[in-house]
Amino acid sequence: MRLGLISDIHANLPALEAALEAFAEREIEFMLCTGDVVGYGPHPHEVISRLRESRLNCTLGAADANLAFPFAKTEREGVAEEIIEWTRGQVTEDDLHWLRSLPVTYRMRTPFGRLRGFHGYPYQPEKRFPLSKPTAELLPVFERLGSTILVTGGSHIPFHRQVGDYWLIDPGSVGMTLGGEPGADAMVLEITSDVVKVEVLKLAYDFGQTLFDVQAWELPPVVAEVLRNGYLPEAED
Repeated sequence: MRLGLISDIHANLPALEAALEAFAEREIEFMLCTGDVVGYGPHPHEVISRLRESRLNCTLGAADANLAFPFAKTEREGVAEEIIEWTRGQVTEDDLHWLRSLPVTYRMRTPFGRLRGFHGYPYQPEKRFPLSKPTAELLPVFERLGSTILVTGGSHIPFHRQVGDYWLIDPGSVGMTLGGEPGADAMVLEITSDVVKVEVLKLAYDFGQTLFDVQAWELPPVVAEVLRNGYLPEAED
């Protein structure tokens, strides 16, 4: 089984298109995005429209939840809240309805066992999954969730590790990577009954178009800086 994984699109349409093209070239059988479709980027409506016409399955991310369910939103740091409010004026009611329909977790069977995908922490998309916790502390999480592969999102940095007989994966960020190199993050899993092989992709795309749109919409300059560099700028004293 060949599975394509992405996360944290963050309203960056050219980056999403690069991932979909890479998956098509690799004849991916199933595609999953672990949330944060919107937020930060300048193309929220366009990204939602593209996802709705594709066969890519998505879970609800923290930014998605804040946009779709404002009565239950959590406080976000930095420019995130400002951009969510801007995004609210860019999307349609149909877009919001689609976001509200996204599951908080996605479960599927693979030849290696059950896979569960989610943003952040299971049923808590606003939290960060403790990717680097010791194996002894992570094993009970896999057992409690009844899954052999956990795919999370939210770190914006590609990550994968074996945890005993299990796999823990974060595909990074398609639209707002923080891995230190600009481009779109994605992963491909080759899954058999015995083995999970992970291919980490760093995809070039026309981020000049996204930068132009960020500036045209007068979004916070830090967004363009992250897109250009692939990391957050250091905070000034």
